[in-house]
Amino acid sequence: MTARAGTMRLACMFSSILLFGAAGLLLFISLQDPTELAPQQLPGIKFSIRPQQPYNDVPPGSSQDGDSKAPTEKVPGDLSSRAPRDFHLPVPDQPQAHLNTGARPRPRQRRRRLLIKKMPPAAAVPANGSVGMFARPAPWAPDGHWVTLHRSQQERKRVMREACAKYRASSSRRAVTPRHVSRIFVEDRHRVLYCEVPKAGCSNWKRVLMVLAGLASSTADIPHNTVHYGGALKRLDTFDRQGILHRLSTYTKMLFVREPFERLVSAFRDKFEHPNSYYHPVFGKAIMARYRANASREALRTGSGVRFPEFVQYLLDVHRPVGMDIHWDHVSRLCSPCLIDYDFVGKFESMEDDANFFLSLIRAPRNLTFPRFKDRHSQEARTTAQIARQYFTQLSALQRQRTYDFYYMDYLVFNYSKPFADLY
Repeated sequence: MTARAGTMRLACMFSSILLFGAAGLLLFISLQDPTELAPQQLPGIKFSIRPQQPYNDVPPGSSQDGDSKAPTEKVPGDLSSRAPRDFHLPVPDQPQAHLNTGARPRPRQRRRRLLIKKMPPAAAVPANGSVGMFARPAPWAPDGHWVTLHRSQQERKRVMREACAKYRASSSRRAVTPRHVSRIFVEDRHRVLYCEVPKAGCSNWKRVLMVLAGLASSTADIPHNTVHYGGALKRLDTFDRQGILHRLSTYTKMLFVREPFERLVSAFRDKFEHPNSYYHPVFGKAIMARYRANASREALRTGSGVRFPEFVQYLLDVHRPVGMDIHWDHVSRLCSPCLIDYDFVGKFESMEDDANFFLSLIRAPRNLTFPRFKDRHSQEARTTAQIARQYFTQLSALQRQRTYDFYYMDYLVFNYSKPFADLY
């Protein structure tokens, strides 16, 4: 009995020791600082163990060892924030959360890696933003020149967005209709939409699109009438609404513009200083009948011989005797740049560089370059700033100002300087 009682007392003592030990462990855990068990998260900062996953699973914008990199997006919905493949433009640093450096880091936290995401927040892609692709630099473009062209696109897009936001804020809320895309030509093989701006290289751009579409082997083989009257290229407004919206959201949209006064003079020289079976009888006769005192019977019969001041009078008249024409209409009305988010904005003044840069971006065939030849009246000099100034000196200061006011949105949206110092 004595031995059995001693055994029971030992068992009770051992059980009491285990209970006290368990209670002490629970008390220790409850008093432990939770930051010893898990790192505290700060806004904009993520703690993570050294990645064990393969490289392809590393989040975009960060390298395998946790260092921040510039994002390399694949689609050029907005050239102002996307770079072509095979080169990376620096992304401005974003504000980072401040860490408390006064406290000594704990050993457990020291084994963890701090990952700071410096990628800027992704801009929302508008409903008509495209999802295209970028190519490697063309062989004719050194890396520095490529970067310069890309930055030029960024600046043009920035100016266009700011001008539209300031003066056409309501445009972004309007729905795209077939009228808005009636001047846009479609090239499906390379997923390109081109808004035609007459007197800004449109004939040669249509030739390029025809070669891209496989309709011709060379731009030099396509005559003028085939370009404009052959009907080989589809217009965007010929598709149904779903087809229009699909192409606006997935194709690369581009347009080329020109200094408005030079474009106006170029149109006048082309249509009224050379024989023309349409513009002389339709526009010429009406302009001279309205604005020329004592017009001769011959002039009224043929419509030939319109003078530039008479043409400008017609342009500025709110009660025009004959309607507007695409060759001198505003680019803002032809292409709706405040409604349609164009991916590429080229300029006639830098046509060769801009055009071949664009062709490289869409991965056009290496042997396809923008043609240099003059489509019509090839023996006549192209309209330059100097030639345009000679025509505008025929106008009064008031007429020049009113013409500038007429094209004011084009000057603003596409960042062209005032052509005369006295304009305001």
